[in-house]
Amino acid sequence: MDINNKIYVAGHEGMVGSILFKELKRRGYHNLITIPFKNLDLKNQKDTFNFIKKEQPEYIFLIAGKVGGINANIKFPAEFLYDNLMISGNVIESARINKVKKLMFLGSSCIYPRLSPQPMKGEYLLTGPLEPTNEGYAIGKITGLKLCEYYNKQYGCNFISAMPPNLYGPEDNFSLENSHVISALINKIHKAKVENNKYVEMWGTGSARREFLFNEDLVDGLIFLMNNYEGGNFINIGSNNDVSIKELSEIIKEIIGYDGKFIWDKTKPDGMPRKLMDSSKIYNMGWNPKNNLKDGLFKTYKWYLQIYADDGR
Repeated sequence: MDINNKIYVAGHEGMVGSILFKELKRRGYHNLITIPFKNLDLKNQKDTFNFIKKEQPEYIFLIAGKVGGINANIKFPAEFLYDNLMISGNVIESARINKVKKLMFLGSSCIYPRLSPQPMKGEYLLTGPLEPTNEGYAIGKITGLKLCEYYNKQYGCNFISAMPPNLYGPEDNFSLENSHVISALINKIHKAKVENNKYVEMWGTGSARREFLFNEDLVDGLIFLMNNYEGGNFINIGSNNDVSIKELSEIIKEIIGYDGKFIWDKTKPDGMPRKLMDSSKIYNMGWNPKNNLKDGLFKTYKWYLQIYADDGR
């Protein structure tokens, strides 16, 4: 990408999209296109096609999508599938019709089978059943990456897909109902500290292992891939480390300074037993994340205190 190229960030109001938009501006990319969700619902095919036809972007970062934690995925599987299916289909097809030079589709490590060998490699996709608690979301993301793959093959497009692990960082959603695991834990444990609660109720056994990537590192990686990666196969972009939910909870507890205990509700699901991706491909290309888990958590909690701690959430 040249700094003068016209770049559309689809989903600039979300956690990743907002960080990406700011970072592109910081790096000198000045011809950026955005539109608020209230003015364009990407699930609407006609409106999406008209917008991209009018704006004629040269590059698209397709970050938009419906996201949420395990609780939200269990409650609203139809929405997670439909919304992500329609968004990816509309934007990708419109990019083809309008001859966009390059498109980046953001997926998720949820695409891999529930009992995938670890670390998860690209060739493990579709080799086994998905995790039931987020199957709708996973199918939506698999469809998006397969569209990119098939459009490259059939139409000669230059559409690439990146699969990150669990994400966290500033601009995240800290709602207990719809948030990801780290933001939910920060909110829960901080509230317990403020309210002097002696314990915090936690979902599952805490044994499930997850890989986490700080959102600023993901954004750095996405820009790196847009400038350096070609090919129809999707690429993993992770931290190459995982941690159990119990271990993660203890780290957050230490950062927040909470003295209480955790009570694990084993009647609640853990989700996939383990999700660690093989990100050797992007590492071999010369990219590495800059933040380890503890540093990223410190930064996230600091942001949370500035934005959320006093508003009753």
